[in-house]
Amino acid sequence: MTKQNYGLKEYQDVGNEFYNKLRLLTYPLAIKYFKNESEIPQNALRPSKIKQKLSLCQAFTLSRRWNRTVAMTFEDNHCITSSFVQGWAKMSGKQILKSQVLSKYHANPKAELKIQLQFAELLNEKAMEKVKGNLGCIISPLPSTEVIPDVILVYGNPAQITHIIHALSYEAKYLVNNQHFMGYGESCIRGVLVPYISNKAQVVLPGTGDRMLAMTMENEMALGMPAKRIFYVTKFLFKSAANYNMGMPSKFLLIDMPEGMGPPAFRYLKRQYKKFQRRKKKTSPSTQ
Repeated sequence: MTKQNYGLKEYQDVGNEFYNKLRLLTYPLAIKYFKNESEIPQNALRPSKIKQKLSLCQAFTLSRRWNRTVAMTFEDNHCITSSFVQGWAKMSGKQILKSQVLSKYHANPKAELKIQLQFAELLNEKAMEKVKGNLGCIISPLPSTEVIPDVILVYGNPAQITHIIHALSYEAKYLVNNQHFMGYGESCIRGVLVPYISNKAQVVLPGTGDRMLAMTMENEMALGMPAKRIFYVTKFLFKSAANYNMGMPSKFLLIDMPEGMGPPAFRYLKRQYKKFQRRKKKTSPSTQ
């Protein structure tokens, strides 16, 4: 499935289906990296063209809540650190490290170095070959996307993200294996850049930028995945546990389950446990 090439209309259609099935409060995002500004749609918002700047997480909010297509480059991005990490401009790792120490994100320079080494593990030199020549990215609401995306970024509540993870792992093909939650660079790096260079989905716990600058709600988290994976996820949404899938909106049982109810696993294991207990009783020495 992932080898198939999908067109713009197919991405829009799957975006609508995905959005409606999960009852998302904001649009899933189609994100495309570009190497030439001619790839930017004509009606895309460019903050620098109106003498403004946005951080990447603010651009995500504008697109997913206001249904706008936004183009971001080094000149448009207020969060200069993320521009360097994305490879849109050059800066030495030593200077980036010093900037983070000055901001006191962590206890001391030693702690900051340890954190930055975790980022370096995710964004190793070989993986970052893929970003060479990129000038920026285009962010568009998936149901009306104007670009064929490289990455899909979805914000939702924990139950909605759980459904996506269930779908990814349904056939044990695309298990989500996150490492190193840090609360910084979560949406722009973990949610977009890492899926882009690794071809793997990542869970995002929106951090300080998302919460303080982009007004990401306290009950929101996110997930980034390679773009083509959205077709796979949509196909397998709500398949996990069959009739006992928790659904959307989530189903709740407010009473104790009567005997015989519950998923097949429960009933099977109860039967096996009873058999085990009977065998144990027969084989145990009799007591006076």
